Amino acid sequence: MANLSEGAIEALSNGNGGNDAVLQLVNIRKIDSGSGPTRFRVMMSDGLHTLSSFMLSTQLNFMAEENLLAPNCICILKKHVTNILKDKRYAVFLYMLLSYQDFDHPLYSCVDDGDHYYLPNLNGYNAIVCGSRDFGKKPPSAMPSTPGGSSKVVPIASLNPYQSKWTIRARVTNKSSIRTWSNSRGDGKLFSMEIVDESVSIIVVPVYYELDIFYCPCGESTIIPCEDSSDVPVMQCDFVSIGDLENREKDSIIDVIGVCKSVDEVTRLTTKSNKEVSKRTLNLMDMSGKLVTVTLWGEEAEKFDGSAQPILAIKGAKLSDYGGRSLSASFSSTLIINPDIPEAYKLRGWYDKEGHALDGQSVTEVKGSGGGLTNWKTLSDVKTEHLGHGDKADYYTCIATIVYLRKENCLYQACPSQDCNKKVVDQQNGMFRCEKCDKEFPNFKYRLILSANIADYADNQWVTCFQESAEAILGQNAAYLGQLKDSNEAAFDEVFQQANFNTFVFRSRVKLETYNDESRIKATVMDVKPVDHKDYSKRLILNIRKLAA
Repeated sequence: MANLSEGAIEALSNGNGGNDAVLQLVNIRKIDSGSGPTRFRVMMSDGLHTLSSFMLSTQLNFMAEENLLAPNCICILKKHVTNILKDKRYAVFLYMLLSYQDFDHPLYSCVDDGDHYYLPNLNGYNAIVCGSRDFGKKPPSAMPSTPGGSSKVVPIASLNPYQSKWTIRARVTNKSSIRTWSNSRGDGKLFSMEIVDESVSIIVVPVYYELDIFYCPCGESTIIPCEDSSDVPVMQCDFVSIGDLENREKDSIIDVIGVCKSVDEVTRLTTKSNKEVSKRTLNLMDMSGKLVTVTLWGEEAEKFDGSAQPILAIKGAKLSDYGGRSLSASFSSTLIINPDIPEAYKLRGWYDKEGHALDGQSVTEVKGSGGGLTNWKTLSDVKTEHLGHGDKADYYTCIATIVYLRKENCLYQACPSQDCNKKVVDQQNGMFRCEKCDKEFPNFKYRLILSANIADYADNQWVTCFQESAEAILGQNAAYLGQLKDSNEAAFDEVFQQANFNTFVFRSRVKLETYNDESRIKATVMDVKPVDHKDYSKRLILNIRKLAA
């Protein structure tokens, strides 16, 4: 078992050696380089010292952009150069091997025979090879017709640094999109893919040249289809129960399987790098009776159909502590709908027999408008179950009717900046000052903060509704309401009258707050949706059957 290379950080900072050093990534951030190529700066640790004077070469940018590099991952430095910038020494990483394992797991480095790097002995763990000596060098024109020539097929787990030729037979379970690279020695493309056999799964990075040939940079290898693959497993997973997610460390990479209980529509987001990406959230439920919010991205988000409540298995999901516990399926995750595995059949039988009647308890605290509608309660349940009295806020969903709206002070003048909603101060000279932005503006934007009393058959409750939820209740946007208030008071009042006695599905947050030594429950509406009567009736029927049983 290898350890972190103590002392390597000091050697690198002095410009002495450092290749084959085993380091741990502490942090990574994007550097604003203006019109030049994007650069990434990384902070590394050798177990003894930590230093941030490291950068990725641009040919390794894809590792950061596609989240191959994650905090706490282990990096084995294979090649680097040292540059001096403003009297400070920077080490630029050219090639390295990554292992997405906890520090306590075995670490491996590649063997360099002068021409190629060979895959390490994996011993049941995943590894990624990202670069080699011949990265950017074209493969020979004469490629063997079968991988490994006449070598017999061996398990992936048996590969070791002393094998110069080998043949493996595996199934591709996931493939990333193809990315391009360019340097002084040529252009090319690469992608990563996960392959699995009966012994273990690994991730490999083939490189693509204008010869329309893919080959693995860890030696001159070929990849050909295999027709006889019936005994090769579809994928290998170590599924974690949703009920156990709260006991797992943040940023863990886990496998999970569950029923798609509910799913949201696709939304489009713009990233900090000005790229548009698709996003979809869904709620996954397993036999623990717990639900977790899962976020899908890109093509997976666009093509996923959860309307039939399929069984969904996800290999390599990232666990986040955002809103309790939530999961994100990145480009490197593998998604299989209704997989042909025993766990899926067992889960389907349980859900069809009894699971469908459960609302389930979510381990994700839904914030904003995301997430599905879970933890259904009546307004009397909120009081009798003392929701919001704990250390953390509670979230619940209810169907209720608007019985009164306070229109007094429901609008305020806010900073016109896109990401600032702070109330502005009228300077009485045609300018409006935002203390948060420390600027004055010739205009402002109207924002809503609406106090409403909602009721169901059992009880009533005062709730606070901010911009989006308030606009959904009133059926008008804040800008229009601001104009009406200033120009047509009667029409303004009519909007509020029309909104009374309408029924909605409310997703709310409740928390006990203390002000001036007085404690009271504060309820904030996070999301408002019209009632889907078909879905509502279905849920009521299931609850009746559950009570009857």
